[in-house]
Amino acid sequence: MFNFTNIKNNDHKNNNHILDVIFIGADYELQRHAEEYNKKSNGLIDHYISLYGDKKYHNTTHFLSFKDGDNYCNVLLYFVGTVEQKQDSESIGASIYDYANKSHFDNINILCDDLIPSHHVGAVEQKLHMIFGLLLQSYKFDRFVTKNYDGNDGNDGDKENISSFHIISDSYDYLEKEFIYYQAIASGIFFTRDLVSLPPNILYPEYFAEQCKSLCDIGVDVSIFDEKKLKDIGMNALLGVGQGSVRDSYVVVMHWKGASDDVSPVAFVGKGVTFDTGGISLKPGAGMHEMKWDMGGAGAVCGAMHALAARKAKANIIGIIGLVENMPDGNAQRPGDIVTSLSGQTIEIHNTDAEGRLVLADLLWYIKHEYNPSYMIDLATLTGAIILSLGNEYAGLFSNDEALSNMLSHAGQSVNEKLWSMPMDKIYDKQLKTAGADMKNIGGRYGGAIIAAKFLERFVDNCPWAHLDIAGTAWDNKGKPTMPAGATGYGVKLLNQFIKDNFEQ
Repeated sequence: MFNFTNIKNNDHKNNNHILDVIFIGADYELQRHAEEYNKKSNGLIDHYISLYGDKKYHNTTHFLSFKDGDNYCNVLLYFVGTVEQKQDSESIGASIYDYANKSHFDNINILCDDLIPSHHVGAVEQKLHMIFGLLLQSYKFDRFVTKNYDGNDGNDGDKENISSFHIISDSYDYLEKEFIYYQAIASGIFFTRDLVSLPPNILYPEYFAEQCKSLCDIGVDVSIFDEKKLKDIGMNALLGVGQGSVRDSYVVVMHWKGASDDVSPVAFVGKGVTFDTGGISLKPGAGMHEMKWDMGGAGAVCGAMHALAARKAKANIIGIIGLVENMPDGNAQRPGDIVTSLSGQTIEIHNTDAEGRLVLADLLWYIKHEYNPSYMIDLATLTGAIILSLGNEYAGLFSNDEALSNMLSHAGQSVNEKLWSMPMDKIYDKQLKTAGADMKNIGGRYGGAIIAAKFLERFVDNCPWAHLDIAGTAWDNKGKPTMPAGATGYGVKLLNQFIKDNFEQ
């Protein structure tokens, strides 16, 4: 889809199906390509600057068309204002994609050297992020759309018409080489988005486990544990969640070995409830269809493993996901049941809809004692309480290690997958007390996200650990720049940046 080229090597003929994208900076001084098109159009760009050369028009686009010999030039002027952050560049790329797609152009020429003049520090990186944002925005999940109500077969009413983007730059060789890294990250994000978008009748635990096998093609070691293996191991807390479903439960362990064997791995742990009815503690019917994305944590772990392997990260990473379906049935787990977790600690079930923490409890204990990782990070769409606290802008960060918390926060800020650190005081532990077992699986009415994290803390056995509650960030019904509505792929960029910043030389 992306072709990198130098304008000297591009025949640059225009017609009604080609769009040229030119950038105008905050000072409205015409850079090389803008100046060229201004001359071709007899000062038309100068005219637009006289109309829109004002700060209130920063980050706006203006379309113009003019005759150039026997051909027409179709130009999108992008008034970018200042470009100070990588996220700004990604949003620019996303908006270019949206405009080109909705306007039904076949081919797009992006003259990116005008985005930020080459003498500016970080100019090439900003251009790469602009292209990255364009790629992220191009994602579309329409696998099950076969017909529009206009009577046409297929999804013709909203079909992508763009056949290619030409990234035109004097640095095209370097951009093309460096963009391989960003393509790897995008492939991981798209892998996650695909998994989270699939309906629960397709993505049940066994099918999810099978999809993980594709990671073997890029060098990830993948092991799949069936229910017999899980019973032999002793993952009774996890198995209890899925016992009401006709679908078997699975655990998948993924291992990327990018460093020497003597380097301790970093562990990523994901909750994979492929559908969550709440079990016997049944959820309300309204909105239950959204519970197909209750496996968003497992999806993020798989996407991160994909991204890290695809770019050949120089680090050792263990990913583990627990795949279950939480259903009400004559065999389903009941409120009042007591299960013995892999750790040997007993858990009294007070609410079967607090199931994700049971899955994670066994996974955390297993990965700690089987691999002795230097750090453990779990991701889970764990509580509605975190959405009430932080909305859809931040994920909740809970940790027993300040250094790890700081590393994750810095990585999240860098890639615009933000985290907000939440309290983990011992005073919250008393809400998990119960007379009949070592603990119960829920607390009182308030502080639900914190209580869930305090529950998980009992299964990390003093390993530096962080819990990311991504219930508000794994899915977005409205969409944001670089995140079309639906599955966001949240967590892939964050985990990749965390590894890149702290574990690769």
